[in-house]
Amino acid sequence: MRPALLPLVLVLVSAACDNTITSTEALLPLEAASLDSTAGSWRMIVLSGPAQFTVAAPAAETSAAYAAELAAIKSAQSKLTTAQRSSIAYWAGGGVLRWNQLVRDLVARFNLPPAPRADGTYPVPDPENPFADPQFPFANPPYSARAYSYVAVAQYEALKTAWYWKYQYNRRSPARIDSGIRALMPVGDLPAYPSEDAVISGVTVEMLKVLFPAAVEEITERAAEQRNAALWSGKAAASDVAAGLALGKAVAATLIARAGADGMKNAVGNAAQWQALADSAVARGEIPWISQESPPRPPMLPNFGQLQAWLMTPADVVTERPPAPPSTSSDQMKQEVAEVRRTVEQLTREQLAVAYKWNDGGGTYTPPGHWNDIAAEYIRDARMSEVRAARAFALLNMAMHDAAVGCWGVKYLYFNPRPIQLDPSIKTVIGLPNFPSYPSGHSTFSAAAATVLSYLFPQAAADFDVMKEEASISRLYGGIHYRSDIERGKEHGGRVGGYAVRFAQQDGAN
Repeated sequence: MRPALLPLVLVLVSAACDNTITSTEALLPLEAASLDSTAGSWRMIVLSGPAQFTVAAPAAETSAAYAAELAAIKSAQSKLTTAQRSSIAYWAGGGVLRWNQLVRDLVARFNLPPAPRADGTYPVPDPENPFADPQFPFANPPYSARAYSYVAVAQYEALKTAWYWKYQYNRRSPARIDSGIRALMPVGDLPAYPSEDAVISGVTVEMLKVLFPAAVEEITERAAEQRNAALWSGKAAASDVAAGLALGKAVAATLIARAGADGMKNAVGNAAQWQALADSAVARGEIPWISQESPPRPPMLPNFGQLQAWLMTPADVVTERPPAPPSTSSDQMKQEVAEVRRTVEQLTREQLAVAYKWNDGGGTYTPPGHWNDIAAEYIRDARMSEVRAARAFALLNMAMHDAAVGCWGVKYLYFNPRPIQLDPSIKTVIGLPNFPSYPSGHSTFSAAAATVLSYLFPQAAADFDVMKEEASISRLYGGIHYRSDIERGKEHGGRVGGYAVRFAQQDGAN
């Protein structure tokens, strides 16, 4: 049985000290198990089809213009610096995997809740002024689930489109055309025009400029580095890169337009709405959730449950909701509170280790990032092509985004208090999230992720189930969730993950 993975080692440096995003995880050069030559016909998610964006025909391999491009590559290779060779090696393991690492790095850096002002109020990060204090965004779990999904879907849509045009023109890589050009990355039979590295670079940089605007300079530098690595390595010519960059940026514009209208702008809500949530719980005879921070912090993204999902209609989101939690005055709730207190008081070393392992709190890549970390190893070991790797991350992250939408909708429907609010004698061993208890977000995310990954990697389904159970029970060990939060969250997440699996079964990629 393959053990659950520990978080990848990342260099996470405060933007106040060093604006560099650098994953130190080594990736072997990617030699894809399959070219996935039919990927241009795989089902789209947002785009109408691969021909939505036209890629003009390239110059002939025998043309003078292309000969000049080949000569430029040979000249560059004759004087490569150590830094340029390192850049080639860094990107040789695959752009989709590398960017996934870098996005996790960004999420961890920006996953810091704003500090209170002197008057006890909390500022809200402003996307129109991202460098202010606090910097935008606060990359909390629902925000990060959305960010991971937009990057992954944008990459996948762009690469399917690129694959379509690659096989329309079938222009070879420079190292395949000219024996004087060395292949410093794996260069196979995949057509080079438009360059997949440039497509990934272009689409990703545009998405991240919107999602993490305070890191725009370093994001832009990383994207340029990827394109240069493709050129210096003999994998792509300048015109391959130019066509790929233009295509990636065009696809990103469509995804950015969707993001602007998906409801995120209203996710924070306002004081009147927050009070209405508490009043509604009281009117039902329940004890409403109250922030346990001092001064009390506004609830985290109470309107996130109204965001647009990827694979579920608004009616689906409501239909898949779990039933109401136990009443705060019921015997069942008393028993569940007692179980939390008893568990924390009798915690074993092994259980404490599980609580810490799956904590994924402030300053980390969050629960969705943890599951991206897990998925990355399986994607890498399967030697997936760039387009198939993008598919895997898209399916995983659409499921977790939709799980966040569903989970947050239920959290703020019931506004259920955390165990420590009902029993202040409970000593939590991990950070207490600043939002209602029911259902468990960890359990919902983990079940959705495990469902998708079990479909993609059926040989490891039992391992993913173990990870899901461990991630879920870690919240009881931490003293921050009741048993019913966990069980209903797992059921809910499994149903949400099923939508991604059903999409995958009909997308033409199998």
